[in-house]
Amino acid sequence: MMPPRTATVERSTKETEISLSLQLDGSGRAESATGIPFFDHMLSLFARHGLFDLQVRARGDREVDFHHTVEDVGICLGQAVGRALGQREGIRRYGYALIPMDEALAQVAIDLSGRPFFALGTANLPPLSLLYAGSFSAQLLEEFLRALTVHGMLTLHLEIRSGRDPHHLLEASFKGVARALAMSVEKDERVVDIPSTKGVL
Repeated sequence: MMPPRTATVERSTKETEISLSLQLDGSGRAESATGIPFFDHMLSLFARHGLFDLQVRARGDREVDFHHTVEDVGICLGQAVGRALGQREGIRRYGYALIPMDEALAQVAIDLSGRPFFALGTANLPPLSLLYAGSFSAQLLEEFLRALTVHGMLTLHLEIRSGRDPHHLLEASFKGVARALAMSVEKDERVVDIPSTKGVL
């Protein structure tokens, strides 16, 4: 039996207080209470479509804006992914997804490389700072994924290839990252060590 790949991260600053638990080999259960309903929705579908079990409790300075809360949850999620993976042996390492959501289409590729790099392409869209799903700025997607990438020590490329409805393009993006991450963390019985010629990720 493979031991459970789980991690719990606590983060407390003058701006936020966060508790996050992650199980990579879950069933898609999510309990998210960030005080930002749209963000909770995105985290729930992230867990559901990645088949991760995720619990998030967050308090932040939402009276200022949502930035600190969203970014710090990304930091905690990235740290949890890294801790749950351990030395990253026996995994597929790479994952990808092409996810439609009505008129929106998101393409995602992930490499659990140990080298943080985030690239976001939105060439066919207005600036994300001008797009809102309710009171949630699409710009926060970039902040969340950059934090996840840096603290999860992974490479993530996201291209939002089309979309008009901010809700749809954000949902396609979160689902795409979930599916690509799920593929990259999968155990592959043919990979008996760390999937790199360097011997380390």
